[in-house]
Amino acid sequence: MRTTVVSGALGALRAAAGQLVETVRTSIRVGDDGTSVPAGARAPVDARLVPVALAGWLCTVLIPVVPLVPAAGGAVAAALAGVVLVGRRSRPGEVLGRSAGLACLGAAVLTSVTLLHVSAARSGPVPGLAANASVATTELRVRTDPRVRSSPGHRSTYVVLEADVLRLTRHGVTTAVRTPVVVTGPATWSRVEVGQRVRAVTRFAPTDRGERAAAVLAARSPPALLERAGSLDQAASRLRAGLRAAVAGLPPNERGLVPALVVGDVSRMPEQLEEDFRTAGLSHLTAVSGTNLTILLAFVLGAARWAGVRSWGLPLVGAGCAVGFVVLARPEPSVLRAAAMGVVGLAGLAVGSRRHGVPAVACAVLMLLLVDPWLGRTYGFALSVLATAGIVVLGPPFSDALARWLPRFAATAIGVPLAAQLACTPVVAVLSASVSAVAVVANMLVAPAVTPATVLGIAATLVSPVSVSVAGVPGHLAGYAARWIVEIGTRAARLPGASLTWPSSALGVGVLTLLCVAAVVVTPRLLRRRGVTLALAGGLVAWIVHPVQVPVSLGPLTGWPPASWVLVACDVGQGDALVLRAGPRSAVVVDTGPDPVAVDRCLTDLGVRQVPYVLLTHFHADHTTGLPGVARGRVVGEVGIRPGAATGADARRVRDWAGSAGVPATAVAVGEERRAGALTWKVLGPAGRLADPENRAADADSGDSEEGAAENDSSVVILARVQGISVLMTGDVEPSGQRRLLSSGADLHATVLKVPHHGSRYQDPDFLRAVGARIAVISVGADNDYGHPAPSTLAALAGTGARVARTDQSGAVAVVKDGAGLGVVARSQPR
Repeated sequence: MRTTVVSGALGALRAAAGQLVETVRTSIRVGDDGTSVPAGARAPVDARLVPVALAGWLCTVLIPVVPLVPAAGGAVAAALAGVVLVGRRSRPGEVLGRSAGLACLGAAVLTSVTLLHVSAARSGPVPGLAANASVATTELRVRTDPRVRSSPGHRSTYVVLEADVLRLTRHGVTTAVRTPVVVTGPATWSRVEVGQRVRAVTRFAPTDRGERAAAVLAARSPPALLERAGSLDQAASRLRAGLRAAVAGLPPNERGLVPALVVGDVSRMPEQLEEDFRTAGLSHLTAVSGTNLTILLAFVLGAARWAGVRSWGLPLVGAGCAVGFVVLARPEPSVLRAAAMGVVGLAGLAVGSRRHGVPAVACAVLMLLLVDPWLGRTYGFALSVLATAGIVVLGPPFSDALARWLPRFAATAIGVPLAAQLACTPVVAVLSASVSAVAVVANMLVAPAVTPATVLGIAATLVSPVSVSVAGVPGHLAGYAARWIVEIGTRAARLPGASLTWPSSALGVGVLTLLCVAAVVVTPRLLRRRGVTLALAGGLVAWIVHPVQVPVSLGPLTGWPPASWVLVACDVGQGDALVLRAGPRSAVVVDTGPDPVAVDRCLTDLGVRQVPYVLLTHFHADHTTGLPGVARGRVVGEVGIRPGAATGADARRVRDWAGSAGVPATAVAVGEERRAGALTWKVLGPAGRLADPENRAADADSGDSEEGAAENDSSVVILARVQGISVLMTGDVEPSGQRRLLSSGADLHATVLKVPHHGSRYQDPDFLRAVGARIAVISVGADNDYGHPAPSTLAALAGTGARVARTDQSGAVAVVKDGAGLGVVARSQPR
C-alpha cells in the first residue's frame, strides 16, 4: 500500500520536475531576465526560489508527523496545481500565480522525497520490535562519533551514538535491513569508531513520531567488531586524534576549545565553558558550522590566488578544500549542511550582492533537503539557513550604513554578526527562552582570534601524522588564540545583563519575530546616524553591566506567574530547584537543578531579583549545577551547604564558584533557625549523625550505589513557613534518613511536602503519613530513565490524601494562597 501511494505521487511529478529545474537554473544565472540596472542602484533581489524553498521546507517539517496516505494525496494535488499554475500563459499581473505554482511544485517534490525517507524508516521489523521492547542480536554500522553523557545526580556515564541497523537476529531468524537508530550503551561503547561494523545484543525502544531514528537501542553487551572502518574514516579518526594530542599540553579550556573549533570535536569541552558560550552567543564556535568552512576556504583560496592559481583552478581548489573538510569533520548531515551554507555565505560576502545571494541560499536549502529531508526538522538547519540568509540579505545594507562613518573593515565586522544574530533571534528564543544581549559584541571581539585559531588548528591536524611534537607548535599557537576566545566568552557570560529571558511560547516567539522584522526595517536607517548608533550602543553596554528590572511584565505572553504564589517548583528537568517567596522580588532558592539556563529562566519569570539565601541540600549535579544561573543578574547573599566532609567534583565545583563569585558558603547546623523577609525556616536534618559518604554505609533499601545513597541521605531537611503555610523540603533523603527524622521527635507535619528523591520508590510510608501534607510536589524530568515517580509512591501519597503536583506533567508548579484558600497552579494548565 505504501509503495503504491508513493509511486503514484512520484508519477504525478514528472512534468513538474522539469519546470522546477528550469526555474532553479534561470534564477541563479547572471542576467537571466535581460534587464539593465541604472548606475549606482542596487539590483533587485531575485526571490523566485524563496517561496519554493519555504514551501518545501515546511513539508519536510510536517510530513514525518502525518499519516502517509493523506501526505501522498497532498503531494499529487500540489503537483497538479503547480503544473496548471506554471503552465498558464504569462500575463501582466500574474507573477503571483506563477510564484504560487512554483511553491506548489517545490512542496510536491519535497513531500515525495520526504515520504520515501519516512516510509523507509517506518518499514521493516525495527519499529515493531521497538513497540514491543524486544531484544535481538543486532549488526550495526556506526555513523557518528560516540558522545559520553552523565546521568544527572549520579557518577555513572553512558554513551550515545547514531548507527544503521544492517542485520538483526531473533529466535534464530536473521533479517537484512537498513534502518537508522540511536544506540545507548555503557562506557565500553566509547571506543567504537565511525564506519565500523559491530554486533551486540540490544533492547529496542520506540522513538517519538517524526524522528529520523526508527528506534532507540539499549546495548546489553559490549560491541563485537565485525569490520573495520573504511580508509577515509580511519584517516579522519587519526587526524582528529592527532589534533587532540597536539593540544594536550594546553590548559583545560583551550585544550577542549581548539578541537571543537576546528573539527567540531567537543569530547573535551568543559561543561561550564559550553554553558558560558551559550549565554554569550558563541556556541556556534563549538560545533561544525558554516563559519569553519568559510574561514578555511577564504584562507586557502587567498593562498591559492597569491600562488598564481586563476580561472577554473580556484573552484577546483575550493571544492577539494570543502571535500577534505567534510571528511575530516565527518560527513554527517549537520556537516554537509554547514559546508553548503559556508560556501554560500562566503560567496555572498565576496560578491556583496543580494541579487545572486538570495537564490543561492534558496537553492542550497532545496538541494540539502532533497538529499536529506530530515534536516528540515532540526534547529541546527534552521539556525544555519537563517544566519546565512541574514549575512547575505541583511549584511550588505547594515555594513553599507555603518560605512558612512566607519572604516569599511569595522563596518563589516559589526554589520555581519549583527545581521546573523538578528535573523536567528526567534529560533534562539525557542531553544533557550532567552535573548542574548552580548552576542553581537562577543562575536565581534572574538572574530580576530577565530581565524588564526582555526587555520593553526588545521595546520596542527595535518602535521600530526608526521610528528605530534612538530604539530604541537601550531597547536599551541592556536591555543593562544583560543585563550582570547575563552576570556571573552566567560567574561561576557558572567556580566549581569548577559541575557534577557523571553517566553518561548508561540505567542512570545511570534511577538519577538515581529520585533525582529521591525528591527530589520529600521536598523539601516539608525546605523547611518553616528550619534543614534553610539547612543544605542552605550545604552546596551549600560544594560549589560547593570541591568534593571523591566517594568513591563511578560505575564500576558505566558500567563505566568500567578500573583499569589508562595512556592514554585521550577521546571528544570530531572532535578530539584524550588523557590520560596520571601518578599517582593526576593526569594530563597532550595537546590538549583542541573541547568543554569533553566533555573535562571524560572527566577526571571517569577521576577526574583534578590536571593538572600541558596540552600543546596546535598552535592549531586541535579541539585547543584544550576547555581551560576541563580546569580545571573541577581544578588546572592549566602550559599548553605550540608554538614560533613565532601570532596567530590560537585562539592568542589560549588566551593570554586562561591569563591570566585565572592559569596560565602557555610555549612548548616541541625536545629538552626533562619529568616529572610516574610520567610522563616528551621533545619531538621540530616538527623542522627553527620551524613558523610566516607564514614557510613549506604541504606540497604536505597537502590543506588553506596556512595550515591550516602550522599542522598546527607540531604539537608528544612521546615519552612511563609504566609501561614508550612513546607517540608527533603532533598533526596533515603528511607533510613526518613526514619531517623521520625525518631528525632521533630514536628514533621507540613501543609506542603517536597517529595524526597523525585518520587522514587524508596520512601518510608510512616514518614509520609507523619507529614500529612495536603499538597505533595514532585520535581522530576519527563520521560526520565529512572521510572520516577514510582507508582508505589504515588499510591502512598494518595493514601495520605495529598494532592500530587508533578513538573514532568505540568511544567513549573506553583503553590498559591489567596482569597480562595490554598491551591496549585500549573504553568501548562492555568488555574
